[in-house]
Amino acid sequence: MNILFLTLGKLYNLKSSDIYSDLMECFIQHGHQVFIVTPYERSMGKSTEYYEEDGAHFLAVKTLNIQKTNIIEKGLGTLLIGWQYKQAIKKYLKDIKVDLVTYSTPPITLAGVVDYVKARYGAKSYLQLKDIFPQNALDIGLMSESGLKGLIYRNFRKKEKELYEVSDFIGCMSSANVQYVLAHNPEISADKVGVCPNSIALRPHPEVDRTAIRQKYGLPTDKPVFLYGGNLGKPQGIDYLISCLKSVSNRPDCHFLIVGSGTEAHKVDEYLQQEKPANISIIVFLPKEEYYRVVASCDIGLIFLDHRFTIPNFPSRLLPYMEYKMPVICATDVNTDIKDVVVDNGFGFWCESRDAVDFDVCVNRMLNSDYIQMGEKGYKYLKSHYLVGNAYELIMKQINISE
Repeated sequence: MNILFLTLGKLYNLKSSDIYSDLMECFIQHGHQVFIVTPYERSMGKSTEYYEEDGAHFLAVKTLNIQKTNIIEKGLGTLLIGWQYKQAIKKYLKDIKVDLVTYSTPPITLAGVVDYVKARYGAKSYLQLKDIFPQNALDIGLMSESGLKGLIYRNFRKKEKELYEVSDFIGCMSSANVQYVLAHNPEISADKVGVCPNSIALRPHPEVDRTAIRQKYGLPTDKPVFLYGGNLGKPQGIDYLISCLKSVSNRPDCHFLIVGSGTEAHKVDEYLQQEKPANISIIVFLPKEEYYRVVASCDIGLIFLDHRFTIPNFPSRLLPYMEYKMPVICATDVNTDIKDVVVDNGFGFWCESRDAVDFDVCVNRMLNSDYIQMGEKGYKYLKSHYLVGNAYELIMKQINISE
């Protein structure tokens, strides 16, 4: 059958290993045709383009800047992208019979294009719910329930409900996400919501010279290295992250490496420039392949989320840590069930992201544990629960489509 995937991610080929490219590749391996609609943001300076690569068809649509831009352009771009995708599909995919349209959040403004595809082709629709917006923005103060921000919030909340309504099935990252969606949207039938976790394909890893990689980036070769890799923005609670770095800055028994960028990255960089802690490093950007070599050279993964979240986020950055047999420390809100998965299955520790002292306790516990064995447990859990083949089978079963 023909699969149409709508994404906000910059997915221009299937060479990079992530939750979306791996899933699309899995559909192709099962004999399906895959059509991917992805943005060419304004900053890229490219026009809309349709091409084939890696066994998939790509429709890259010129849009406004949506990521790493000011809030006005981000909001306008998010509102327009559904219409822009619809126009591009009409022009470039008019002769394609779509059997299944699947899409991920963000954004939530795709209801119109999904409705169009369903009406035109009789396609089924499957939402991969990766974040719950606008509640996540409300939680951390980017929106409010009153004033102008309240109007914006209510408009986006309306669009969120429209997206849920047009979706034949909603696949959530975890059980807590399922419970949240049903509790806060009572009009949704429980039959159309289920768990479909973030998943990846395991690939052979080239041998990595850990010592050489550590020396390349000025990391110690004789002590454990904790790694945070990912976005550095408001959802990660950067002020708390910095307080954690301060609390561990004089430790002689370990090193901390931050790899990432984002709207709050300057705060981390400013702290490091001012204080110059000997056991903390930052790398603003790494190509994906090089980042994985760094992951393979570190020992323990870190996950941070703002303590104010009421929605149960489940960050996909957990998966590379597990893939490379790294145990994790999660410093998050109390609502996410990532803490339950990590702690209950013995491959990590958790603390609420309020007091840096609690993070320091987790660091002590990790260093006093057999963290190599904990990493093995995480890898085993990954193979049992987060492989892309499992996600594919769940989607086919949930949407009730036969091979």
